[in-house]
Amino acid sequence: MDHLLASTSFYSSSSGKNTAQNHHVFLSFRGIDTRDNFTGHLYRALQQKGIQTFIDNEELRRGEEISPSLIKAIRGSKISIIIFSENYASSSWCLDELVEILECRELLGQLVWPVFFYVDPSDVRNHRGSFGVALAQYEVPIRTRKSCLCGRLL
Repeated sequence: MDHLLASTSFYSSSSGKNTAQNHHVFLSFRGIDTRDNFTGHLYRALQQKGIQTFIDNEELRRGEEISPSLIKAIRGSKISIIIFSENYASSSWCLDELVEILECRELLGQLVWPVFFYVDPSDVRNHRGSFGVALAQYEVPIRTRKSCLCGRLL
């Protein structure tokens, strides 16, 4: 944690690519899986260390598009932590966040750290298990998202 705090403090004061940062860390997660356990504990631990962390506290409605304020929070963060859980890929909102995060990694040099919460990384990479089932529902609309999952992150 201390290393993370030091690196984010340096980044905020440096003349890097993205100097208008609002948060050190952006947490991407599926609320029903991890909000009240892993993600909640991680958020509190980061906050206690003085690491400014964005967590979306709103339960999102089905079919709602990713909001401009959420995009701004992703773009304004030094690090995105993606917490892959069983139901992560079944949320189009989470997948939209993932695409935005990966674009920020490529364009702004944002650090991206995946966390696999009771999910096998190979299931994410190879679209098996709950990830395969969920991604099959979005086959046409998320072709680019699927390539992001296996090609650019893992």
